[in-house]
Amino acid sequence: MVPIEIREVTLIYDTPDGKVPGVKDVSFNVDASEFVCIVGPSGCGKSTLLNIIAGFLTPATGEIRIGGKPVSGRGMDRGVVFQDFAQLFPWRTALGNVSFGLEMKGVPKAERERIAREQLRLVKLEKFTSAYPHHLSGGMQQRVAIARALAYNPAILLMDEPFAALDALTRDDMQRLLADVWQKTRKTVIYVTHNVAEAVYLADRVIVMTPHPGTVKTEIRIPLSRPRDPLSAEFIEWQKTLLRELGQDENRSTGIGYEPTT
Repeated sequence: MVPIEIREVTLIYDTPDGKVPGVKDVSFNVDASEFVCIVGPSGCGKSTLLNIIAGFLTPATGEIRIGGKPVSGRGMDRGVVFQDFAQLFPWRTALGNVSFGLEMKGVPKAERERIAREQLRLVKLEKFTSAYPHHLSGGMQQRVAIARALAYNPAILLMDEPFAALDALTRDDMQRLLADVWQKTRKTVIYVTHNVAEAVYLADRVIVMTPHPGTVKTEIRIPLSRPRDPLSAEFIEWQKTLLRELGQDENRSTGIGYEPTT
C-alpha cells in the first residue's frame, strides 16, 4: 500500500464562455490503507479531482504523487469504479469482466480465472460467474465492477459515486459490503459522494470541498469504531458536523440514505 500526495492541483476547462477552473489549488494527503471520502456541492470538482488522481486528466498546475512518484497517466496501481452500470462489458460474463484486467496483463487463463473467482466470492457473487451484466441487478453489477477493480491487485481504489444510481435499500447493502471488503483488503480508497451519511459510514476521514471552483475547505476525521451504527447518536452527530460544513440544514433527516441538496 502506498500513500497519495495531492499538491496544489488546479485544472482549467476551455469552454465557449472562456476558461473555467474545475478545481483550484487542491492539497491533501491520503495515508496507506486509509478510506477517504470527498464531499461537496455539485460542480465543485469532486469527480474532476478523482479523474486527475486516476490519470485520466492532466492538471494545469500542481501534481499528484503516489509512493513519492509523480502521476503521469493511467496506471495499474489504481483501480477505478464509476457510477455508470455501463462500465461493464455486456458481451462478457461476470467472470470474464473480472478477469479482463488480468488478461490485459498477460496472466495465464487458469490463474486469472482463479483470481476472478476469488474476487467474486469476496463480493458474494460466486454463484453468478456465468451471468451476463443484463442478467444482474444494478447492485450486482456494481459488485462485479468492484471485483474487477480489485482483481489485478491495485494499491489504490478510486470510486466515483458508485452507489448513487441504486435504490436506498440496495445502496445500504452495498455500503456494508464495501466496508467489509475494505477491512479485508485494506486498500487505500478515495471515494466521491454527495451522501453525507455514506461518508460517515465509510470514511476514516472526509475531505469537504468548497463550491465552484472547488478547493479543500476542511478535513474531518471520523473516529467511530467499526462496524458503524447509522442509528446511533454519535453517528448522527457526525452527520450534523458535515452538514454544518456544507452549509446544509442539520435538522433534515440524516438516515444512511440521506443525500443533501446541492
